[in-house]
Amino acid sequence: MNSCVYLDIGNTNIRWKYEGKYFENPTNEFNLNMLPRSSKIWVSNVSSNFTHSFNSNISLVKSQKRYKSLINSYNEPNSLGSDRWLAMIALYEINPGSAFILVDIGTAVTIDLVDNSGLHLGGVIFPGLYKVRETFENFPVSSEIKNNKIGQSTKDAWSIGTLDLVVSGINQKIHELKQKIPSANIYFTGGGFEDIRKFIEFPYDYHKNLVLDGLELFADNMG
Repeated sequence: MNSCVYLDIGNTNIRWKYEGKYFENPTNEFNLNMLPRSSKIWVSNVSSNFTHSFNSNISLVKSQKRYKSLINSYNEPNSLGSDRWLAMIALYEINPGSAFILVDIGTAVTIDLVDNSGLHLGGVIFPGLYKVRETFENFPVSSEIKNNKIGQSTKDAWSIGTLDLVVSGINQKIHELKQKIPSANIYFTGGGFEDIRKFIEFPYDYHKNLVLDGLELFADNMG
């Protein structure tokens, strides 16, 4: 029997895991024929730009109320993004019994808090760096990451200001959550992490593929 494929469909990129290896492709260039032949495809999809008529070989994962002793705080569990839930599952298994703050940097930034009993206390969502930079049509969208304090052109001023806005939002929320649970470990994931890595004010661990690892764990334990 062929191994399973684990597929994480994001707004910007699609990642998949097969036989312990990770792969990545822009969402707008991806189709299912790019995947290896497999016995089953487990899918986490948070992109409104990706549509497919899923067949019996494909299982679309939704967030649930609980995974073992990890408890989803949402009154409507399925409304929690599957990427957030699966990344929490991965961290729950990495450090059982430990509180954690999970920061996922992508098209959006999500920050979630889980206590040492496995209770998800909730989270926040705000636009990622490039979504913020697209806010005003007459301002240039730049990929530059500068740590200048001020800019001497509109392009530089906008690049610096938007970076400060996102980084400050992340650091401030981590500070608030650490006050709530001082023992909570901080973890980052997501493809946009490299843009803000050097501006983080707290000790942390980085795991790029937490969603895929959580998807595999979910499939093994709940599938």
